[in-house]
Amino acid sequence: MFLTVIVIVVVSAALIAGAAWGIYGNLSAKVEGFIVALAGGALIVSAVLDLIGPATDVAPLWAVVVCVMAGATAFSVLDQFVNRKLGSDSGGGLLVAITLDGIPENLALGVALIGVGPLQVASLSGSIFLSNLPEAAGGAKAMSRNHSKAKVLGLWAVTAALLSVAALVGNLLLSGVPEAPLGLIRCVAGGAVVASLGTEVFPKAFKEDGYATGVATAIGVVFAIALGQLD
Repeated sequence: MFLTVIVIVVVSAALIAGAAWGIYGNLSAKVEGFIVALAGGALIVSAVLDLIGPATDVAPLWAVVVCVMAGATAFSVLDQFVNRKLGSDSGGGLLVAITLDGIPENLALGVALIGVGPLQVASLSGSIFLSNLPEAAGGAKAMSRNHSKAKVLGLWAVTAALLSVAALVGNLLLSGVPEAPLGLIRCVAGGAVVASLGTEVFPKAFKEDGYATGVATAIGVVFAIALGQLD
């Protein structure tokens, strides 16, 4: 449990570090876009190998497909609602989008930590960390234009705490669930992650970094595969 808490806290702390980076840092938009694309490439591998793929060994294919589509549809609908209400370029909208995306991601992280060591979830936790860092930076930077830096940092800290709780809930309450439904829960989270890549991560990366996004994405894929070899 101690190692589980450490991994969860480190991953969620990326939101606070990213917010501080966005408020006080001075990286160029191209560098931020490159990092976002790299994180997206890592999340592709994690979604397929850590969340969706294993479920095909313990559950029917049709159930896997239904759960993946359910997760993707739920995220897409919620993401569209947020963008319509708060604006696609709003820092507040990105905060809500990260929260909606982060809850299933962190539930999945908690589930993935059940009965395994930290190295076996290095790919998932590492890619979520890399994804949270630049996304929080972008959101906090936009929000700091209209709100005090302390308030913005506090909001992101609350979000990090909420996502930490989601991961702990996933780890504690789902520890006794049989492997088949556990795998399908991961598939729902995987679908949400895939949808977030298509609607939030890669469009943002391409807007900031142009065609170098393709190279950064490939680096992220290789990075996640390399992390996966640690287990």
